[in-house]
Amino acid sequence: MVITGQNLDKGITVTNPGCLSLTEVAGGSPTQRTFTCKIIAVGTFNATVTNANGGSLYFASLTSTLAAAPQVTLGTSQGNIVVELNPAKAPVTVDNFLNYVESGFYPNKIFHRVEKNFVIQGGGYTRDLTLATTSAAIKLETGLSNTRGTIGMARTSAADSATSQFYFNVIDNSAAFDANTTNTGYAVFGKIVSGLDVMDQISNVPVSAQGGLSNVPVTPVLITSAKRTQ
Repeated sequence: MVITGQNLDKGITVTNPGCLSLTEVAGGSPTQRTFTCKIIAVGTFNATVTNANGGSLYFASLTSTLAAAPQVTLGTSQGNIVVELNPAKAPVTVDNFLNYVESGFYPNKIFHRVEKNFVIQGGGYTRDLTLATTSAAIKLETGLSNTRGTIGMARTSAADSATSQFYFNVIDNSAAFDANTTNTGYAVFGKIVSGLDVMDQISNVPVSAQGGLSNVPVTPVLITSAKRTQ
């Protein structure tokens, strides 16, 4: 975003709700300043520019679109699972997941929780059941339902506590996991578009209690790769 005008060196603030990490590019002048950001949502957003005193200098309605929904292919020791992400409904959660994918975090992590006819969960532990160091937790988003084949973010009892661990809904868990008047809910951010059979295969592997965890596969189910493929 390029801002032009007068006395811009006196201090301006740019906001755009469709962005994260809004940063000014070095080398600006009193008449032109340039800002970059990571677009994390689709739709129409109100961008504003204010001066150092909070006075409005500019207002515009900006629209961002996607040519295609992002997809990530998870390679596992049981086969590949392709998930299509939904940044329109869960922009912060999708951005968080893609950051882990793009940083190379997920390979050599395991599915450490496998419950037949419920969920499979992974993305946090190594095969020796060491919990990996993660980035900061994110805000909970509950705009999508926990139907069969969807991917959601695991969390603690605190609403805004999800980091790297994700789960797949082996069955329709909407009644148990969706937000309602008595349940804070869990953040679904996409769905499987290829590899439902792999999810089901993982959900049926033998499990046991290990390392203080329940339902750990007897033979580790590894995440071998995680790549954005669309």
